[in-house]
Order: sequence, then C-alpha cells, then structure tokens
Amino acid sequence: MEAIKITAAEVNKLRKATGAGMMDCKKALVEAEGDFDKAIDVLRKKGQKVAEKRADRESSEGAAISKINADQTEGVAIVLGCETDFVGKNENFVALANQLAEIALNHDSKEAFLTADFEGMTVAEKLIEQTGVIGEKLDITAFEKLQAPFVGTYVHINKIAALVGLSTKVDKADTLVKDVAMQVASMGASTLSYKDFDPAFIASETEARIAVIEKDNIELGRLGKTLKNVPQYISMAQLTPEVIAQAEEAAKSELKAEGKPEQIWDRILPGKMERFISDNTTLDQEKCLLDQKFIKDEKQTVAQYVDSYGDVQITGFKRVTVG
Repeated sequence: MEAIKITAAEVNKLRKATGAGMMDCKKALVEAEGDFDKAIDVLRKKGQKVAEKRADRESSEGAAISKINADQTEGVAIVLGCETDFVGKNENFVALANQLAEIALNHDSKEAFLTADFEGMTVAEKLIEQTGVIGEKLDITAFEKLQAPFVGTYVHINKIAALVGLSTKVDKADTLVKDVAMQVASMGASTLSYKDFDPAFIASETEARIAVIEKDNIELGRLGKTLKNVPQYISMAQLTPEVIAQAEEAAKSELKAEGKPEQIWDRILPGKMERFISDNTTLDQEKCLLDQKFIKDEKQTVAQYVDSYGDVQITGFKRVTVG
C-alpha cells in the first residue's frame, strides 16, 4: 500500500486549528490517511489518554482572566488551570484562557460553560485536546459571574481576577470600580459587610482569636516583650449601643484617673473611641470589603471612599485566584 503523502500546508493547517506540534500533526494526518477531521479526532484521543494519566495531578498554576460585556452590566472571571508556572505564563496558554473567558461571559454557570461550543467541539473537549497538546492537565479551576447595573474588573498579573458591581453608573464610575476591584484582589475580603455574618460564626471566631492571642502572650511574657491587646470583641456586630456606652464611660474614667481636665475630654474621647472600635473589629477589617482600610488611603475605609462618589453602593463582588 502506497504511503499517504502529507503536505506542509496540511500540517500547518492542523497545527493552527489545534495548537499541536508539527510532528504530532503530521503523525495524526498520516494515521487519518489525510482526512483533516479524522486527524483532529486522533489528536483528541491522544489528549484523552494524557488526561486519564494525569487525572490525579493538581492544576495549581494557570491564568486568571476576567471579561466584561459591552454595556458593562455583566462580568465573568475564570481560572484556566495547568500544572506548572512555565505553561501558565506561555503566550498561547494565556491566549486560550482569554478565548475561553469570552465564551464564559455568555454563560451563567461553569456547567453550562463547559458544554458550550468551542470551534466545533465543547469547551470540555477543548481542554482535553489541549491536555494532549501541552502534556499537562488543564482544567477550569474557578468560574465566577457577576451582574449589576455597572460592573468593573481588575486583574493582577493573571494570578488574581476581581469583579465589582455598582448600584448605578456615577461620574468616574470606571475609576471607582477599578479601585474597589483592586482592593478585592489585594485584600481578599469574603463578604461585603459585618451585617452579613452569622452570629454563631462571630462567636466561634471570637473565642478562637482570643485563644490565639492569649497563647502568644504567654510566650511574649516569657521573653519579656510587650503583650498583645486581648480584645473583648472582633466585629461591629457585637458593638451594641450598650457596649459603646460602657466603653465611653471606661474611657472617661481613664481620663479622670489621668487627671485630664473635664473641659478637654470632648477633644480626646473621639480618638479613644475610634481606637476602641478599631481594636474590637479585627474580623470586619479582614473579611468585610466595606469595613477594610482603603489600600490607596488608609485614613478612610472602603465604605467612606465609595461614599465620596455620591449616591452609589457596592452591590457585590467576586474574586478568583490561581492555586
């Protein structure tokens, strides 16, 4: 039987369509006796075999990508995962991640996205095909969608992608939403406000955090170092009007004991109360976006920064990370 002659043009066409190497494309075309579609199936089956062998590998590297629709009312953030940072930074890999994100923008769930069309195959099939091409397990390790009257995004070196929604499009909304998205990417908040916390969660966190500080203080005391402040509370949700009133009375007692004239207390008390609230809302400052110190100006909170733009609120946010 005469060997099938495969031209360089045919190999190049298959390479462009699949991203596979020249030799793999040539072998696939030979096996498929020159049939282009069958050659793609050959490469896909190779990908399935590689995917099966690497199924237990972790896709802990990759690229985080976000996309916003034309009228800025919807955004999506995904992570295309791979096994090594070398592949994660590859131009073709990042280009594939961007193509996938464009498709993801039109779907509301990861499941729907994986079954969506990608140039004649599903997204899931494309991932298997590229697993064979690249030789590493590829997977969509994160998928987040956000809808709002105005949506913006920020991506940090393709490792973290954040989406933020606004209640309305105000003047300089692009700047506001990018700044807040940068805050989300950098500080990793998990909820908007302390009002979202479950009381049981706050109670368990309070107990755990106090226990950690008390344990640290034992070692600090042994070393003769300054002990850490042990807070009574960790969230604004615990600072009821009664608690604030008691704290204010305690502050006044301190001022009196220090011999400070009563006529200047009004100038000193606000600072003491601000310090009390700061010391007793550590959970909020870590986990609640609006209660965090704004990274571009730590003299104000994110909520105060948002308020400076007028009648607008943050309606929600999403964050995806590589690894």
